[in-house]
Amino acid sequence: MARTALRPRAAYPVFRDIPTRWMDNDVFGHVNNVVYYSWFDTAVCGHLVELGLLDYEAGDIIGLVVETSCRYARSVSFPQLVQAGIRVVRLGTSSVRYEVGLFVAGEEEAAAEGYFVHVYVDRLTRRPAALPDRWRAALQALSVPAAREEIR
Repeated sequence: MARTALRPRAAYPVFRDIPTRWMDNDVFGHVNNVVYYSWFDTAVCGHLVELGLLDYEAGDIIGLVVETSCRYARSVSFPQLVQAGIRVVRLGTSSVRYEVGLFVAGEEEAAAEGYFVHVYVDRLTRRPAALPDRWRAALQALSVPAAREEIR
């Protein structure tokens, strides 16, 4: 069975730069697979903080990762710069499915792509909490209509 190609840069409405670190490389000379998941979280949460939505110290709601996946296409190594493309493919009442494409700076083909689902919960009770209107508006700007895209 042929492998589905990873999405191009044009599939992502916003990007964040993430520098690789010396410690990201493993004994095989490339970034270890677990680091990619950290990049997903860093890209999305960094964007939410930058938009003034996520207050990780005192905000009423926080996002808990309940599902995640990654497909790898090519190696990344220190000291390359990674550019993480972010998009939203499902926006629920209290959950969001983010997709992230990881590109080496200057390259059009993704090195990896993946997704994770955040369920937003009340900080104290850890029960699902509806996303506030200002969150919904900001996340809608990152949304890709499901009718145009296959949801994996």
